[in-house]
Amino acid sequence: QDFRDLRALCLSQGLLFEDATFPAHISSVGPSLLPEEKLRHVQWKRPTELQRNPHLIMDGVSRFDIMQGEIGDCWMLAALGSLTLRKQFLENVLPKDQGFQDDYAGIFHFRFWQYGEWVDVVIDDRLPFLNGRYLSVHPRTSNEFWPSLLEKAYAKLRGSYQNLNGGYLSDALVDLTGGVQVQFSLKDPPPDLEEILKAADKSRCLMGCSTSGQSRRNIELRNGIVQGHAYTVTGAVKIPYKNGWKHIIRIWNPWGHGEWKGPWSDDSPQWDHVEPKYREALLRNKDDGEFWMSCKNFQEQFSWLYICNNTP
Repeated sequence: QDFRDLRALCLSQGLLFEDATFPAHISSVGPSLLPEEKLRHVQWKRPTELQRNPHLIMDGVSRFDIMQGEIGDCWMLAALGSLTLRKQFLENVLPKDQGFQDDYAGIFHFRFWQYGEWVDVVIDDRLPFLNGRYLSVHPRTSNEFWPSLLEKAYAKLRGSYQNLNGGYLSDALVDLTGGVQVQFSLKDPPPDLEEILKAADKSRCLMGCSTSGQSRRNIELRNGIVQGHAYTVTGAVKIPYKNGWKHIIRIWNPWGHGEWKGPWSDDSPQWDHVEPKYREALLRNKDDGEFWMSCKNFQEQFSWLYICNNTP
């Protein structure tokens, strides 16, 4: 499907695009994502029906725009959260020649890396809802739609929304960058893990991590970490602490809330021993799903670390 040709055709006919290859139908959701009685109640709505003034992007693209919906695609959203930090990759996946303001015809396109080449995926903007709530990822700002539309394009690439329900963060990192990924078991980590993290952050790699456990169950531990879940690594720094240095790692939960409650978390006393200039630069005390933790706790709580860059 050629995005420009299809959009020009819709504009000339005064029609909004309806994608016959990924229709607003149960088949696009997938037969076993939801119980049958719920599947029958799925409705499809365009952003223009939901909001008076929808936008594809508002004030730039950020990981905090994303809040995971009913679908268990934390693996893909964790990769997407990492992508938002690396603008040079993002512009490839999210082409700028589209929006709700100029030449709007209900059609959008996104690019993913598949088997050695970039594939352009065209979609219409009808999004699935159940009982008035997003089935898919929902934007934190009600009139910003890039996360939901990009997720729909990825669902189309994979065959259905159901096929996003459980997957590998390592696959999603490659699909969004065309890069090379490496993974480290945190049960048997390399001795220089702290330096690897810091170097990867400095060289602008995409990073994610996951916890062990059943992804279908998503059990939240008392310490705030979710089992069987994927997260984004959004920073790794070494800061002066008490009389020495401390390696700390920043992590983001694609749910958009739910944070680690142990040492170096938002309210923890460790921050009282950090110089104000570092504290102000690093600490955002908000329930936005993002938190800091020590390298030692990171190794204890997570099972895998994934690092991806466009060159080895």
